[in-house]
Amino acid sequence: MQNKKINIHSFIPHISNRALLFVAFLVWTFAGGMLIYRGIIGIVEFPAFIVIKLIVALLLGTAFYWFMFTKISNKYVTRIINMQEEKVPFYAFFNLRGYIMMTLMIGLGITMRKTGLVPFEYLTVFYVTMGIPLLVSSFKFLYKGIVFNKN
Repeated sequence: MQNKKINIHSFIPHISNRALLFVAFLVWTFAGGMLIYRGIIGIVEFPAFIVIKLIVALLLGTAFYWFMFTKISNKYVTRIINMQEEKVPFYAFFNLRGYIMMTLMIGLGITMRKTGLVPFEYLTVFYVTMGIPLLVSSFKFLYKGIVFNKN
């Protein structure tokens, strides 16, 4: 009987770089949309200063997009486009550092919500603030996936 090594890597679905851009679009859209949805629901739940909360979230979200997320999303788009492999694992839209950062951000958000460290009324503004740049950045992945041309 022959001992064959099982390569777990072969069980993971692999996709093209172009398809990976679409996967990244879906993931970033889902994350941004979920945060905006949860934030808006929470803001409506605590209607005091609703207009001010929405304006602050919109302004801060726009600032986060222009000053942080354009750079972050450009980095990931460039990384995906420049991958040398013909097919890559479906989860490769982030590198290890990106997954660690995402885990820390989600963990921090859950911790703040569950511990009451930040009152939920204010956390909802933060949700919208972070959801806006995620959602807007997601369209960069969609656009690059549509016009993808790896020379």
